[in-house]
Amino acid sequence: MAYDKFTVLRSSAVPMPIENVDTDQIIPARFLKATERKGFGDNLFRDWRYNNDNTPKQEFVLNNPIYSGKILVGGKNFGSGSSREHAAWAIYDYGFRCVVSSFFADIFKNNSLNVGILPVQVSPEFLDKIFKAIEADPQAALEVNLPAQTITILSTGDQESFDINGYKKHNLMNGFDDIDYLQSMKEEIKAFSSKSLY
Repeated sequence: MAYDKFTVLRSSAVPMPIENVDTDQIIPARFLKATERKGFGDNLFRDWRYNNDNTPKQEFVLNNPIYSGKILVGGKNFGSGSSREHAAWAIYDYGFRCVVSSFFADIFKNNSLNVGILPVQVSPEFLDKIFKAIEADPQAALEVNLPAQTITILSTGDQESFDINGYKKHNLMNGFDDIDYLQSMKEEIKAFSSKSLY
């Protein structure tokens, strides 16, 4: 498997109510030299997380110990900018399995789905409810149910449905990337190729 299977995720969330977060902020260009998906989490939001002397910026949310979890909640238009896959790699390597926003850049959304991150697009009203729930309780939990395609704020019971491509949903639930998916169908492919086309 390319990554762990994703079915139902219950977790607290890290709030980042910033709009137009682009991929250069997620992972600055100077850290794109590696070709393997390892170590990028150390530099996730590098310029927002650290001062020039590499000391943590205490005001940045990832440096605040009251917030934790496998869900990152961002503002509108998350993942805009360049098409670098490394942005999704950095988010996954840091430990997030789901990003919630009211709008995603298409390329970032697809890059996330390809590496095992579920981008959940919700209405602006529901996003606001999530931020308010976390503000009231930093450990407020969300439930992201991929089979049912719902996201729930467990403390309030508020719930909303989200859309996802059927092929990507199948792959996430099985921990497949595109190559894994083809390998899972190798017997069907062999059977098809053995049939005469005439």
